[in-house]
Amino acid sequence: MRDQILVIDEGTTSTRAMLFGPDGQCRHTAQQQLTQHYPEPGRVEHDAAEIWQRTLAVAHEVVAEAGGAEAIAAIGITNQRETIVFWSRRTGEPLAPAIVWQDRRTAATCRALKEQGYEPAVQTKTGLVLDPYFSGSKIGWAMAHWPQLREAGDDLAIGTIDSWLIWKLTANDERGGLHITDATNASRTALMAIGSGHWDDGLIELFGAPRKALPEIVDCAGRFGETTLFGAPIPICGIAGDQQAATIGQSCLQVGETKATFGTGAFVLTQAGPTPPTSRHRLLSTIAWQLDGRRSYALEGSVFVAGSLIQWLRDTLGLIGTAAETEALARSVTDNGGTYLVPALSGLGAPWWEPDARGSISGLSFSTTRAHIVRAALEAMAHQAHDLEAAFAADGINWNCVRIDGGMVANNWMAQDMADMLGIPVERPRFAETTALGAAMLAGVGSGLFADLAAAGVMRGAVETFTPAIDADARAARLAGWQKAVASVVTLAAA
Repeated sequence: MRDQILVIDEGTTSTRAMLFGPDGQCRHTAQQQLTQHYPEPGRVEHDAAEIWQRTLAVAHEVVAEAGGAEAIAAIGITNQRETIVFWSRRTGEPLAPAIVWQDRRTAATCRALKEQGYEPAVQTKTGLVLDPYFSGSKIGWAMAHWPQLREAGDDLAIGTIDSWLIWKLTANDERGGLHITDATNASRTALMAIGSGHWDDGLIELFGAPRKALPEIVDCAGRFGETTLFGAPIPICGIAGDQQAATIGQSCLQVGETKATFGTGAFVLTQAGPTPPTSRHRLLSTIAWQLDGRRSYALEGSVFVAGSLIQWLRDTLGLIGTAAETEALARSVTDNGGTYLVPALSGLGAPWWEPDARGSISGLSFSTTRAHIVRAALEAMAHQAHDLEAAFAADGINWNCVRIDGGMVANNWMAQDMADMLGIPVERPRFAETTALGAAMLAGVGSGLFADLAAAGVMRGAVETFTPAIDADARAARLAGWQKAVASVVTLAAA
């Protein structure tokens, strides 16, 4: 029976292909790392050709494991959001480096637009703030600085990673590929009016984006074309940005249900229903999914540095040999020894939105050990989540439980620390890769394997719960130390 689902999960540091059964069981995974390019301080780039080549390789491996393309009902795609790709419609090859969501090169542009008073109008239309994080200013910078893009004229195609992969999957020798993006990825560009679900001419003009180069906006589930690259046609039936896919994979389908993903960055989304939520505390309003032209919305808090902090401790500082060591190191000391690590390595996201902020390690003494610094790095995850919890509460949304996922949450110490600092239960699914699972659920709906997302929720599986177990005074003391540390970073950035 043709009931298996191939998911392409293209992240910031790696690309994966995963094979799911209709019961939610992951039957096979293939993964390859992606090269991170840092041409200048604050700049982060990817090679889109490498992304495609490595994605195609892992997909071929999984298709073979499935028993061939004939055994696969549909493809679901989920991707790093905001990263932008520029390519030729004629050749299908990249025309410039991909500018990654972490990139800060447009900080001055965004600051100038804020000073000119544009942010309220941008936030009203898009649900987003003016920050280099989002794709619009990246596109404007590229058009101004890379002449080959201007020279390409109507040959130029621009899109987020989902658009790039779909183009390559559906292109053949006779014609170019499909140039589409789903509503969740489009909602992260700062070029789409999230109330209407369409590109906005005023935003396109503000950021200097070429309208003709942008993709068509489509639903998150449906039949969007097919690929013939694996020996037989396979329809592409599900598309969503990684955080929206994780929200679906965590079955946050009812208003108020909240998930927090700890991957390269950390992202908290609370389901808000059919009306775009409004934040007065610098959270983001975003599209959770779009089905049959109808949109469901979420309120989002975005943290730029989470798992990438552990990677930095390992690869740059050499404090750890593997990420798995962090749990034992955190448990080896009774507390952080007064050490706080503010991981503003790519600026600060919500609720601060300080692109010029830089990371800090404070409270060091001769008694500080490697274990204290590593513990402070893990504690920073719960500290940042607590900042978001306070911002959500100020907007009238109180969390009763948070469903966590992503690569970092395999760390039991961190999961318990999250419950302790938030003061609420934290729920972790036994299968923590809910981003890929959400893409599989969408593809299942789009291909007809499931009637709707509620029916597809059967794929989520079992969960385990962590409950708060810390003394209230100890919790308050730790949070006070964090607030002092992060305030000093924010003050320096604003100076």
